[in-house]
Amino acid sequence: MPFALLVFRNLIRQKIRTGLTILGITIGIAAVVALGIITDSAKASTVQLLRAGGSDFAIGRQGSSDLTFSTLTASDLEKVSSYPEVAHASGVLLAFGKVGSNPYFAQLGIEPDDLDFFDLSIVEGRRLAPGAEDEIVLGTEGAKQLDVGVGDVVDVREHTLSVVGIYRTEAAVLNGGGVLPISTVWEYERKEGLYTLLYVKAKPGTDLDALTARIESDHPDLATLRGLDDVGDVDQGIAIIDAINLGITILAVFIGGIAVMNTMVMAVFERTREIGILRAVGWRTRRILQMILGEALLLCMIGAVLGSGLAVLLTRFITLFPAIRAFISPDYNPDVFIRGIIVGVSVALLGAIYPAFRAARFSPAEAIRYE
Repeated sequence: MPFALLVFRNLIRQKIRTGLTILGITIGIAAVVALGIITDSAKASTVQLLRAGGSDFAIGRQGSSDLTFSTLTASDLEKVSSYPEVAHASGVLLAFGKVGSNPYFAQLGIEPDDLDFFDLSIVEGRRLAPGAEDEIVLGTEGAKQLDVGVGDVVDVREHTLSVVGIYRTEAAVLNGGGVLPISTVWEYERKEGLYTLLYVKAKPGTDLDALTARIESDHPDLATLRGLDDVGDVDQGIAIIDAINLGITILAVFIGGIAVMNTMVMAVFERTREIGILRAVGWRTRRILQMILGEALLLCMIGAVLGSGLAVLLTRFITLFPAIRAFISPDYNPDVFIRGIIVGVSVALLGAIYPAFRAARFSPAEAIRYE
């Protein structure tokens, strides 16, 4: 009988126990992979928000606990705009509130004139008119959720706004929200003259590394944001999510390892006489180790495949909810699934080491006499 087939047949001897073990491993790996997908999606969404409008980089307040808590002033905007390498800097105020069925509808307040420098891919209608206060342009996802189009009106924080355009952007947060005059957002947020972020476009040929380094050196209270590595300066949320992800991964390995160990220890005890016979007919210690480790590895690989599939289904399901879909679009990075496989292998090794070495230490005579 081929060795791989023997390993498989050994597992299906106890179908219920094997099935329950696979179920536990599947759930653990599904949690790890699903959280990894959500974390990577949130990171991708954050980076897209930082590069919205075709900006070269964004600027926030150094040390903010959350990106939305970043608070900048008109003075900060003037300081950044004064650099000769800066072609234009746009101040935006980001707010969230219930609009329609979405309790976290994103509202990006911006000066209508700044839209000449802030790229919005308009697919229907037009941009905000200069000086307008009662207009809004919606992202394609935002318009879909609100079931409105150009010419309709939406109520945002007791303000009735006319929908004058629909845009499309890769930034999930903005695509599920809307862009409106910053004067209107200032009014209902009571943050007159304040900004959440500054979007900066540099002149062609500018050394962005040198420019961002100089801005941070001249103004230590400002943080330049070009990528995910910079987000920690103005948002601790990503670091917290990463820590939770790591904690769940370690917990899944530990609990999964115990479950596999229990299954394999029971299998070894039940097959003591069989293992003794195999030793008596010439099976070496290495061969016994390979058999037990192979069974554990197959057990966990099945759990890893099923867990990864379950994680994809779960993330697709949760993004059916408008409040979640407005913030993230699932990002199925291969690294997340590789992490699931690594967890599966780790669980197999952790759970099988003791029973494998116990089986390998059986002497043929003692094992055959075992009752």
